[in-house]
Amino acid sequence: MLDNPLGRWIRGLGGKRGHKPGRPTVLVKELGERDRRRILRHFLALDSSDRLLRFGSMIPDEQITAYVNKLDFKRDIVFGVVNSVFQLVGVGHLAFAPADGAKPTRKARVAEFGVSVSKSARGQGVGSRLFQRAAINCRNADVDTLYMQCLTSNQTMMHIARKAGMEIKREYGEADAYLQLPPPSAASVMAEAIEEQWAVIDYTVKANARAAVKWLTPKK
Repeated sequence: MLDNPLGRWIRGLGGKRGHKPGRPTVLVKELGERDRRRILRHFLALDSSDRLLRFGSMIPDEQITAYVNKLDFKRDIVFGVVNSVFQLVGVGHLAFAPADGAKPTRKARVAEFGVSVSKSARGQGVGSRLFQRAAINCRNADVDTLYMQCLTSNQTMMHIARKAGMEIKREYGEADAYLQLPPPSAASVMAEAIEEQWAVIDYTVKANARAAVKWLTPKK
């Protein structure tokens, strides 16, 4: 099972005895209430075509604002990648829902993942890293099915799905894809915790640097 690039990555994070995970090139941090305004700025900066790919329609600013205001950080999980000037350039939303019998799972709930990446960060593996972080989080939460829904024209999401070895079903211009995950292990839990620690350090350093620049910049 999971004999594909994502499967090997997951096994590497938590399935090999004596494995010591290193610092990833793209650091993914779990976001919280304090990041809500940054998340909103990230989504509002998406142009009409990117909004279509992320949300399935070219939704206006008002609907994006309502979507961000309704994010429940206690129920769902939002991941982010920040650049060197402390701007969110990638956001992944992992939403959990009760299993309805239509998806291949033996658990009580499944997870659905959505991702967006700023144009300035394209081609750097940000979307793939966000998906990988979502996958290991699901594994550690004892969720065995990770689900994505996107337009078939969304080549980035389709590439992530194929790279991960997801089962893909295409219908009427849309694609449903799912990945079945192995059960959690002590090693996989530790690996995710270590990755989050790296990301928190990186986030804090960039936040402090941004605050220092703002403080030192003369006010007009």
